[in-house]
Amino acid sequence: MRLILTADVPNLGAPGDIVDVKDGYGRNYLLPRGLATIATKGAEKQVAAIKRAQRARQIRSLEQAREVAATLAGLNVTVKAKVSGKTGRLFGSVTAADVVEAVRSAGGPTLDRRAVELPGQIKTVGTHPVTVRLHPEVTATLDVNVVEA
Repeated sequence: MRLILTADVPNLGAPGDIVDVKDGYGRNYLLPRGLATIATKGAEKQVAAIKRAQRARQIRSLEQAREVAATLAGLNVTVKAKVSGKTGRLFGSVTAADVVEAVRSAGGPTLDRRAVELPGQIKTVGTHPVTVRLHPEVTATLDVNVVEA
């Protein structure tokens, strides 16, 4: 099945990319969630025009992404979570939305939770590295300190 992505899909592509996927993946996951549309000749021409406009804006956004990465590098991000007993394990886990809220409360920029990549589930107290994809060429790594609430 040939589709045009309308949103960033990890391990598949960015908005505007034309991809070939298995029928079930496209029909049952990408299309119902609005992550893609069916590729037609007219739509492919429209995507080409959108791509040209994106390339013109990409230079400015690359510089902005580097500025945001520098800002994130200097932040002390702390997430407060409930801890069970003396074991240091959390009730539940820290999510990407929790990290975004902690960055904002630490004085950092507002991030998209989908850009935050956790190294698996964060279920313990301590410092954990978190990666943020700001641009296809720029990623920032910040340390998130999880403490007892």
